[in-house]
Amino acid sequence: MIINSQEIEERAVERIADLMCVAARTAPKAKGVDNLVTLIVNGQDKEQLSAEMRRIAQESGMDFFQRDANCIDKAALVVLLGQKVKPMGVKPCGFCGYADCSECAQGTGRCAISIGDLGIALGSAVDAAASYHADNRVMFSIGKAAVNLGLLGAEVNVAYGIPLSITGKSPFFDR
Repeated sequence: MIINSQEIEERAVERIADLMCVAARTAPKAKGVDNLVTLIVNGQDKEQLSAEMRRIAQESGMDFFQRDANCIDKAALVVLLGQKVKPMGVKPCGFCGYADCSECAQGTGRCAISIGDLGIALGSAVDAAASYHADNRVMFSIGKAAVNLGLLGAEVNVAYGIPLSITGKSPFFDR
C-alpha cells in the first residue's frame, strides 16, 4: 500500500488535535475542578467561524479579526478551548476584583483562578502540537467568534482557538 503525503498529513493533523485536547484535559486544574470544554472544528463549521470573525472585523473595525480569519481559512482545522468560568471558593483571593467569591458570583466578575486554568490548558495543548511540529497559534479572535456562535455551549464565556497547519510554511506568521 502507498499512502501519499496529503493523506498522511490530513490524518496526522486530526490525531494531533485529539492529543491537544487530551493534553488540555489532563492539565492541572484549581481544586481539581474541571470546567474545560474542548472542540475540534473543521469543514463548514470552520467556515462559519471565519465568517463570524469577518463580521466582527467589519462591525468593530478591528482588522486583526479579518487577518486571523484568513489564517484559519488556510488551517486544516481549529482546536477550541473554553472555560465555564465559575468562582472557585479560594480564600483569600480577590483577583477578580471582588472581596470574595460570593460577591463575584453576584456581580459581573470572572474568577481569575478559573480563567488561569484555561491558560494552563492552552499551554499544555500547544505543547502537544509543538511536540509533533504542527504549526499553530493561540488566537483570542477565534475564541471570541466561537463564544458569539455558542459553539462551546451557553456556559462558556471565555475561549481561545488554536488553528493547526501542516505545510511547508506556517500560515500563522508573516501574515
